[in-house]
Amino acid sequence: MEEAVGRFSVSCKFTNVSDQFVWAFTGVYGPNLHQDRRFPSECLGSTSFTAAMWEFSNFISEQGLIDLPLQGGTFTWSNSREVVSKARLDKFLFSADWEDKFPTISQRRMFRLYSDHFPIVLKGGSFQRRSMLFRLENMWLKDDGFVDMVRWNEEVFGHVEVRTKKLWKDLSVLENMEESRGLLVEERVEMGRIRDELEKVTLLEEIC
Repeated sequence: MEEAVGRFSVSCKFTNVSDQFVWAFTGVYGPNLHQDRRFPSECLGSTSFTAAMWEFSNFISEQGLIDLPLQGGTFTWSNSREVVSKARLDKFLFSADWEDKFPTISQRRMFRLYSDHFPIVLKGGSFQRRSMLFRLENMWLKDDGFVDMVRWNEEVFGHVEVRTKKLWKDLSVLENMEESRGLLVEERVEMGRIRDELEKVTLLEEIC
């Protein structure tokens, strides 16, 4: 319905088609200073809080904003270095009446590939996506090598989904280890290999 762009934020106002419920979403992405953008209670090893950090905390408290437990991990940012630094920089906050309207919502930390940040997703339901119909043209069967090409495609690309799931699982194990105790050199190398492989197979899935 409306939108507004601030110095460190983008806001949009929505109206639900089904019941005309009006609500607004604001994405805050600054200030972009390392010492100013954290929430005080969620910085590993932090001993001093800036005025901006306290102001942010007070705003959350005064507005009565709700922060659901983050599923899938504790922190959303890590420098992935030998001397590990972690923080929960990313989160969804919402009002009580919005939670009443969407009672099944949850926020979950997703996997990351190369960014210092773990992406997070706010889940509030599901919808059915219609599949596009696929047409087989009979003339294709008359082309030399077509059947062999289909067989090659099934063998090479048919297990992409299985490979992807295994790679995400392996990456999750390493990320949990990194969060709890840090990674050894060989484990960090293995994480890099898995991320490279994931980039390839997720691209194949997207094209498919």
